[in-house]
Amino acid sequence: MNQTETITGFTYVMGSVLCTVYGQIVVKWQVSKAGALPASFMERMAFLFNLILNPWIMSGVFAGFLALICWLAAMTKFELSYAYPFMSLAFVFVMVLSAVLFHEPLTAAKILGILLIICGIVIGSRG
Repeated sequence: MNQTETITGFTYVMGSVLCTVYGQIVVKWQVSKAGALPASFMERMAFLFNLILNPWIMSGVFAGFLALICWLAAMTKFELSYAYPFMSLAFVFVMVLSAVLFHEPLTAAKILGILLIICGIVIGSRG
């Protein structure tokens, strides 16, 4: 595989990662704005149905579809065992963005986890 194909493959992988992260962040943002899940079954179904129709949630679902398209393209460039560890970057990005945007705690254990994920990606990409 030449350098251009490799860059193209990584572009597809990162497209999949970034679309996945976008979807997760948007869903969390909109669900947080919507409030708590109602207690009764019918109210709960109406609440969830309204969330599904929310344009932001729909954009997150569409981002999930784009992530799939990018992943399909990435699979034409790389072996699964090589490309899949890079999907772990979604965990890293979501954790950092959750801390920044939603003020979720970024504990020492979470930071260690992020570092271990990054080390795993580096080691796995060399094998």
